[in-house]
Amino acid sequence: MTTALISHDDCLNHVTPPGHPEQVARLDAVLGALKDFDLLRVKAPLAAEDDLLRAHPKAHVDAIHAAAPTEGWRSLDADTHMSPGTLTAAYRAAGGVIRAVDMVMTGEASNAFAAMRPPGHHAERQTAMGFCFFGNVVIGAKHALDHHGLDRVAIVDFDVHHGNGTQDLVEDDPRILFCSTHQSPLYPGTGAAHEIGVDNVLNVPLPNGTGSKGFRDAMERLVLPRVDAFAPQLLIISAGFDAHAADPLAGMELQTEDFAWVTDRLCDLAEKHCDGRVVSSLEGGYDLPALGASAAAHVRILEERGR
Repeated sequence: MTTALISHDDCLNHVTPPGHPEQVARLDAVLGALKDFDLLRVKAPLAAEDDLLRAHPKAHVDAIHAAAPTEGWRSLDADTHMSPGTLTAAYRAAGGVIRAVDMVMTGEASNAFAAMRPPGHHAERQTAMGFCFFGNVVIGAKHALDHHGLDRVAIVDFDVHHGNGTQDLVEDDPRILFCSTHQSPLYPGTGAAHEIGVDNVLNVPLPNGTGSKGFRDAMERLVLPRVDAFAPQLLIISAGFDAHAADPLAGMELQTEDFAWVTDRLCDLAEKHCDGRVVSSLEGGYDLPALGASAAAHVRILEERGR
């Protein structure tokens, strides 16, 4: 058994305007940092429309299609832009998580990292925002529930920004537990502790300047026990690395080693409850050296635990 790395060159064709932080170079940085790892390398398929419809209404999918430009850029909001390659990249990003779920659930891989873009955790039911078009991890979670017959899937999001889209897509589905640590106040302004869904959402807002101790304490006291109590049959990670101290878009002070630590602790729970089944999907991270180093630390743990 091994760790699968799922990606696709089509994700490099989602080109954002000059100076945009969610840039092609992000994926280059991640894949470059993983180039010498002994991973099972798999090309992401395109998601089927039925896969997207598990999380989004058809009107949303149709609106993304209608917005796709044939040249230049089209802006859906101040942050979220489409180029001619974006639509296919977005379908690959969702399809990559689905492929990761299938590989882990069938035993083709012990665990998997989907190195994809655009990211997904800000995409709400009917709104593309925050660089995101489709809720990639939720699409994967619902695929696991519907296609693989699971009853419980946990999603843990340690991106510095709250996964408002993930919350919007799961807060009425008790089969999915969503736990998020994030800086607050910060974009998108959601993720208060009182937002609990149908008792399936745990938000842990952290103040600007939170470093290793505060982050690890929040994980130890709140997130890890909640996941443990839920006893998931599959664990999905929204792996954003923008809580790193070097990241330009926020003010948390995590170090590369913190991402290795949290990955290891989450793998402990996966070993306990779901035979080590972990699917991780890239979200944020905008300082390229920190992103590459953090992703490598994260995947190194997955690789070690997947042997």
